[in-house]
Amino acid sequence: MRTIAARLQVSRVAGWPAARELLHTSAMSDDDFTHLRLRIEGFVQAVGYRNFVIVEANRLGVDGWVRNRADGTVEALVSGPNSAVETLVGLCMRGPPGSTVKNVELHKAEAPDEKGFRRRPSL
Repeated sequence: MRTIAARLQVSRVAGWPAARELLHTSAMSDDDFTHLRLRIEGFVQAVGYRNFVIVEANRLGVDGWVRNRADGTVEALVSGPNSAVETLVGLCMRGPPGSTVKNVELHKAEAPDEKGFRRRPSL
């Protein structure tokens, strides 16, 4: 099982093609799994962002969790087939109506201990 390369910082406008390229050029098939920790910056709290991520993750069959952080960011652990994780990361870059995503950092991570996708308490 292979994961996306270590830390990759992705900007909403310019970085996503680079992240897509990384997924598609690393000799991985859609059957391979990816485990990422996301740190989402911008106006992403008090706008339904976590609920948006939970709904989309469940729709895509992605495991993990999402939580608010005291610094105003949202953090998520996402794990699943490459294509599903790629789609969820793209949705996280857009966010729900009312949010403004300025940056999404992607970090290599370990798979979550539990199946399913849930909200964790804020830090």
